[in-house]
Amino acid sequence: MVPHLTTALTGPLLELEKRFLDHATEIERWMRVQWQDHLPPFYGSTDLRNSGFKLAPVDLNLFPGGFNNLNDAFMPLCVQAAQAAIERICPDARQLLLIPENHTRNQFYLQNVAKLVSVLQLTGLDVRLGSLLPEITAPTTLELANGSTLTLEPLERRGARLGLADFEPCAVLLNNDLSGGVPPILKGLDDQWLIPPLHAGWHVRRKSIHAAVYDRVARDFASVIGIDPWRINPEFGVCSQIDFHERTGEEHLADEVDRLLARIREKYREYEVTETPFVVVKADAGTYGMGVMTVRDASEVRGLNRRQRNKMSVVKEGLEVHEVIIQEGVHTFETVDDAVAEPVVYMMDHYVVGGFYRVHTERARDENLNAPGMHFKPLAFETCCSLPDCRQGPDAAPNRFYAYGVVARLALLAASIEIEETMPAEAELAA
Repeated sequence: MVPHLTTALTGPLLELEKRFLDHATEIERWMRVQWQDHLPPFYGSTDLRNSGFKLAPVDLNLFPGGFNNLNDAFMPLCVQAAQAAIERICPDARQLLLIPENHTRNQFYLQNVAKLVSVLQLTGLDVRLGSLLPEITAPTTLELANGSTLTLEPLERRGARLGLADFEPCAVLLNNDLSGGVPPILKGLDDQWLIPPLHAGWHVRRKSIHAAVYDRVARDFASVIGIDPWRINPEFGVCSQIDFHERTGEEHLADEVDRLLARIREKYREYEVTETPFVVVKADAGTYGMGVMTVRDASEVRGLNRRQRNKMSVVKEGLEVHEVIIQEGVHTFETVDDAVAEPVVYMMDHYVVGGFYRVHTERARDENLNAPGMHFKPLAFETCCSLPDCRQGPDAAPNRFYAYGVVARLALLAASIEIEETMPAEAELAA
């Protein structure tokens, strides 16, 4: 199903998409050169927002948890890309240990794990699941709502290697974002590939660092095809030393919001955009749509009520928020079944392997859709996001999705550079 795209998308976006199509050869050549210099993450997903005058990533997840939302037609793409990722890291790999999140009651997440396991098994790997949960002391089988099962097993540490009782994997793949920190059992695995590396977890990673790297990537890319980088890049700012409970840092936050809104208004005037600009204030670390607030005026962050402060003060694993990123809000003009929607693109190695629409019937086009009440619509189309069809119009499904795939890959490239540049020193790794 190709989701209905509102008529608001027939103007400027067509011009931007046409620019991508006209420069597809240069784009793919530029991408190829970039990936010769940078190791792609094993996998990743990015949330895109499409406002008609702007197409930009607003989040990049290095521990994607929605493989179950991909259309089954994408399975061959996933397997081929996973094969490339494994060959790049450990070509002789036979056994792989997958460590999931501790969401043993979240059926949707468990179905994601099952889908990921099936993809990896089709690459020729023996895949088993090791759990960080202390209560998993023996192999434990979980029944899934779709009729399949998963078996979680207790991890065993042997020197500088991690495995299971009778399982010596070549590599360990994390599908756990380490929001609560790095468990001791994962530290110092010097004799194995650990992917992604530990410092890619949210205990270290910051959205603002990713945004700064993406800014560089977007500027470089924009110069190749001759566009204003703002068309694919959200403005952002950072505010630290915030305590929402104690109301400290409130004025500083309001000032930063005001400054960013002023910059966005200036760009709106330049492009004759009549929409109301907004920013999204969110925790600088973490995921699952927690600690997020839409702001249209700086006065809205002054004097937050108790409910709003509670919402902003804590994220996953109960971690307190003291740093926030203020990100330019990008309206979404896409709808599925008359509900507001945004595309989510999935990648393995440096390939686009599929995507889906996040849909929310109770949210507006300038609000966060990653919230309770959301649902997902798998994309189904004949070609993947990396194959444009220049014989058709810019808004034809393959070409619109090609534009999505290009911007998603830019975000993944930024994540690759981010991981390289934030690599901790050896002494820190050993700690």
